[in-house]
Amino acid sequence: MSAEATNPEARPEARPELRRRGRTRLDLRRLGRAALLGPASRDRLPDAIGHVAEAHRAHHPDADLSVLRRAYLLAETSHRGQMRKSGEPYITHPLAVTLILAELGAETTTLTASLLHDTVEDTDVTLDQVREEFGDEVCFIVDGVTKVEKIDYGAAAEPETFRKMLVATGNDVRVMSIKLADRLHNMRTLGVMRPEKQARIAKVTRDVLIPLAERLGVQALKTELEDLVFAILHPEEYEHTRALIAAHAGERDPLPAIADSVRAVLRDSGIGAEVLVRPRHFVSVHRIALGRGELRGSDFGRILVLVGENADCYGVLGELHTCFTPVVSEFKDFIAAPKFNLYQSLHTAVATPEGYVAEVIVRTRQMHRVAEAGVVALGNPYATAAATAAGATATPAGEPAECDEERVDPTRPGWLSRLLDWQQSAPDPDTFWNVLRSELAQDREITVFRADGGTLGLPAGASCIDAAYAQYGEAAHGCIGARVNGRLTSLSSPLSDGDTVQLLLAHDASSGPAADWLDHARTPAARIAIGSWLEAHPDGAGPAAAVPRAPLSVVGARGGGGNAVADLPDATVRLAGCCTPVPPDAVAGFVVRGGAVTVHRIHCTTVAQMRAVGRTSVAVHWRATADCRVTLLAESFGRPHLLADLTEAIAREGVEVVSATVEPPVEQRVRHTYTLQLPDATGLPALMRAMRDVPGVYDVSRA
Repeated sequence: MSAEATNPEARPEARPELRRRGRTRLDLRRLGRAALLGPASRDRLPDAIGHVAEAHRAHHPDADLSVLRRAYLLAETSHRGQMRKSGEPYITHPLAVTLILAELGAETTTLTASLLHDTVEDTDVTLDQVREEFGDEVCFIVDGVTKVEKIDYGAAAEPETFRKMLVATGNDVRVMSIKLADRLHNMRTLGVMRPEKQARIAKVTRDVLIPLAERLGVQALKTELEDLVFAILHPEEYEHTRALIAAHAGERDPLPAIADSVRAVLRDSGIGAEVLVRPRHFVSVHRIALGRGELRGSDFGRILVLVGENADCYGVLGELHTCFTPVVSEFKDFIAAPKFNLYQSLHTAVATPEGYVAEVIVRTRQMHRVAEAGVVALGNPYATAAATAAGATATPAGEPAECDEERVDPTRPGWLSRLLDWQQSAPDPDTFWNVLRSELAQDREITVFRADGGTLGLPAGASCIDAAYAQYGEAAHGCIGARVNGRLTSLSSPLSDGDTVQLLLAHDASSGPAADWLDHARTPAARIAIGSWLEAHPDGAGPAAAVPRAPLSVVGARGGGGNAVADLPDATVRLAGCCTPVPPDAVAGFVVRGGAVTVHRIHCTTVAQMRAVGRTSVAVHWRATADCRVTLLAESFGRPHLLADLTEAIAREGVEVVSATVEPPVEQRVRHTYTLQLPDATGLPALMRAMRDVPGVYDVSRA
C-alpha cells in the first residue's frame, strides 16, 4: 500500500517521491470515463474493474469473478450521476476501496460487499435487494458499514455509527476491513475538503481507526493512514521528515550493500531466502529521529528476510548472529510469543564493519502476508472446513455461510469480544465514544489464567478488579479479595502476563464496590459497571455495617510449652503466640520476666528484637514425643454455621481445640484464630487442608 501522505496543499498525484515502490495507483480519470460508458457486454468483466480482477486472481487464482461483475453493475447503475467532491464519478470510490482490499488478498465475498458498501447509504438500493441478489453474508457486511441516519441521531450519529459497525464487526470482522479501506481512500483524497473538516476526520482516524487497524494486524493500511494523518495534523513535522527523506535519497544508501552481504551469508549456508530492503514510512522515520537525534543512512529502512518454514527463521537468525555483530538489546522473538494482533516475526539488529547498525526482520512468507494484511489475510475466517477445502470464497445467494452456532472471534486475544461486552453498558453515545478511544489507546495486551484453567485477555496495567469484572460481570461487585499465583493479595494489585488469578466473591448479593476501585480499574467494562453502581448508590448503601461486638472466644484448659524443652533447669517454657513453633521447626528460646522461657521460630521477627535488647538466649530442643501446639488463622466469608463446620473439621482430624477466637465481620470477611493441640506434628498439613476445604474458607495459615 502507498505510504505517502496528503495535505491540503499537495495532492498525492503531484508527490511521486512519496510513493512506496511497486505501488500501482488508480487512474481515477480513466476509471471515471469507463464508468460513464456504462456496463460492458455480458460475456466479460467491465473494463473499469479489470484491475480489481487482476489483483484478486493474483491471490485467488480459482475465484469465480461473476459475482464481482454483478456487484459492479449494480453499484455503477445505482451511483450513476453521482459525483465526488474531487470531481470524479462516485463509482471510482467503491472501485478504489475494492482494489485496496484485492491487493491485500481479500476473498470474493469481501470484495463484493466492498463494491456495494455505499449503495444502501447513498442510493435507492435496499438491503433486501442486496440480500436477494448476493445472499445474507454480503447483506450483513454492507449493513455493517452503512452509517446511521443523521436525521435520527443528530450529533450522536458518528458515535452510534461506530457502535453499530463494531457490533457488526463482532459477528464478521470483514466489516472493519472494508471500513478501514474506505477511510484510507477518503484520506487519500481529503485535499478537496475544508481544513477544519480535514482536521476533524484526521483526529477520528488517529483516535479510532488507526488503533483498530493495529489491533486487526492490517499494517499496510495502518502505516499509510498514519502518514496521511501526520501530514494533516502535524504539517511542520511532516515537512521536516519529508526533507530528511529527500536528503537521504541523494546520498549513498548502505542498506542495499548490507542486504547483499546477508544474501551471500544465507546462500553459503544453504538457506533459501528472499532478502529485501524495506523503506520506513514517514511516521516511523519521525519516531526514529525523535529517539536518536541525528539519523544515519541505515535508519531510513530495514532489511526483510523471507523464508519458507518457521525453522528457517531461526536458522537465518543463527547465521546473522554468527557472521555479524548482533545488537542483543534489539532482539525480539514474536514467533514464539506472537503479538496480540496476530503478528509474528523475529526482530534483530546487526552491526557491520563500517559501523552501520541495520535492523533485520525475519519471517516466513505466510507470516509476511499476515503482517501486512492481518485479518484480511485470513480469507473467510467463518467458512466451514469443507467450504475452505473446496476453495469457496463467496456465499451463494440466499445461503448463510455459517451454522447456527455463535461465530468464533478470529482475533487471538478476544479484545473484540471484550469491547462488545462493555459497549452494551455504555449509558449514552458520549460515554461510549470517550471510553472507546480510551480503550483503543491501550496498545498492549496481557493474558492471565483463571483458577479453573480458562484465560482472560486484559490490557497491560489491568488489576485484579479488571479481572473480576471480565470474569463475573456485575457479580464482581461482591469481590472481596484475590489470590495471584497462589498468594492472597489486594484487589488493586496489577496483573502481569501469565499470572494465575483466583477471585474471591462474597456470598452477600447486596455487596457493592468501593469508590476507590475506580482508581485501579483500567478496563471500560469495570469502570462503567463500578460507576453505574456508585451512581445508583450515592450514599454508598451496600451491605449494612456489622455492629461492633466483642470477639467470641472458646478457651480450653491446656497451656504451657507443649513438647519444647529449654536447657535451663526448672524454667517454665512457653511457645510464642506470634509464630507458634511446632516440631521440627528450628527454634530459639529467650528468658523473659519471671524467669520463663519463650520459644520462637528462628526466623520470627521477635528473635531479632530480643537479641537487639540483650535478652538472654537459651538453647531449646523438642522432646521425642510427637504432639505439639500450634496457632492457625482461618479467613473466610461470613455465613451461618461456619464456626460449627470449622470445629467439626478440626475434630475429624483428631485435634484438640485449646482456644478459638472469632473476630467481628469486616466487609463480609471473618477472621478465626485457633490454638490447637496436635497428637502428631506431621498431621499439620492435612489439618490445614481440611480447614481450607470448609465452604467459605479461602485461606488458612500459621499465626
